[in-house]
Formats: sequence, C-alpha cells, structure tokens
Amino acid sequence: MSWTQTTKSIAGLKLHVSRGGSGAPVLVLHHDIGTPDSLPFYDLLAQRCDVVIPHHPGWGKSERPAWMRHPRDIAAIYGWLLADLGLTGVSLVGLGFGGWVAAEMASQAPAAYRKLVLVSPMGIKPPEGDIADQAIVSYIDYPRSGFHAEAAFRKVYGDVSTDQLEAWDIAREMSFRTAWKPYMYSPTLPHLLGGVRAPALILWGDDNRIVPFSAAAAWHAALPGSEVKTLQSCGHFAEMEQPDQAARLAADFILSN
Repeated sequence: MSWTQTTKSIAGLKLHVSRGGSGAPVLVLHHDIGTPDSLPFYDLLAQRCDVVIPHHPGWGKSERPAWMRHPRDIAAIYGWLLADLGLTGVSLVGLGFGGWVAAEMASQAPAAYRKLVLVSPMGIKPPEGDIADQAIVSYIDYPRSGFHAEAAFRKVYGDVSTDQLEAWDIAREMSFRTAWKPYMYSPTLPHLLGGVRAPALILWGDDNRIVPFSAAAAWHAALPGSEVKTLQSCGHFAEMEQPDQAARLAADFILSN
C-alpha cells in the first residue's frame, strides 16, 4: 500500500498526516501511546477505504500546541482538518484514546459522520474497575500490558529502541496534559452522545487489561443503536494484535448500508 505524508497547518500548529487507499473516507485516530509509522491494520483498511491518519497534536511527528488541554481540543482540530481536506461523509475509527477523541467529534456534530468504529475506547468511566494508570508503571510495561500475547507485542515493537521509549515518554506527557483529572474519561461525555446519528460499532478485546470490559456496556448505553463485538485472545490494542479481524470488522461495518 502506498501512503502519502503531508503536513497541514491547523490551529497554528503543523499536523502530520498520512493518507492511503481509495473509496469511502475514513479518519483513523491512534492510541495514547502514539502509533508506529505503518501497521498491517492501516494497510488492510486502505485496501477498501480512503484512509487518513493524523498524528495527534504533540504526539509523533505533529507539533505540540502549548494551549491544548483536553481531547475536545483535539476533536476540534480534526474537524478543522476534515474541512481543509474537503472531506464529507467521513467515518471515524477511534483506537483507545483516539476513540475518546472520535466520540468528542461526534458529540460536537451529531449528524456529520457516516459511521463510528470505536476500538476499546477510553473517555467513559467504567462502571466496574478502573482504567489502568500508566503513571505507576514503566514506559515499556504499559504498552506491553495492552497485548494478550507477548509475541504480538514483539511482532509490532521488536527489541524496543531508545527512540521508541522516548516517543512513549512524550506520549505519556501529552496524555497527562490532556486527560489527567479525571484520568482518561470525561464526566460529561456520556450525556452528550445521545444525539449522535451515526451507527456505531464497539470492538473490545476479551483480555483488555487497560480499559475494563464493563466500559463497553457504558458506551453501548450512551450511543443509540450501537453494537458491541468481542475479539478473542486479544488485548487493548486490538488493531495491532488482531489486525485482520479488526480491519475486516471495521471495513465491513463502514461499507455496509
């Protein structure tokens, strides 16, 4: 799959954007740990859709805005990005923290998006259990805990490099800047999702040790007409651990009538 890399000036910052594939437009929003430059999940999705993948402001290759303090700020930036790209009828695929951002986008413009695919989203307080606190574990142990199998973690990250550890350090700082109190959820978001018109698919790994499965029921209740599907032998980072299944489920849902 061929990908183009561009930089867009949005809200006074330089935003790194990858784009590949053709067909129905899809905006993919990455996890709180950032994203590798390439993933099989992205390539598989781009075989069937026009896929746009920005680096969140302050993560990866995007500039850090000193003023940004909430995922809602990131959501507004991405609404601006889609307007600049001239894209309408976009479906959103939100991964973990990116799922929270996608939900904020949908709450701000309830009729603007075609479909929502939320993969183990953060953003709503789990009715039982707590979202794992990355502040109390090492930079490598937090991402590792998001995989069901150690082999799956190593397939993506291999022998973790110093550059990768530094990227996780920066990602952690940005997570704390935007989602610290309360940690990784919004008390107001569940009340704002009832008007969302886009059908939603919620995917959850059956061995998610970062966001408890009880949160899936809360998301299902907050999003009218949503459905929940569980991926077996899978952790929090489902698109990295089960890329074939996650991409198939996402694309089938996005392209269905």
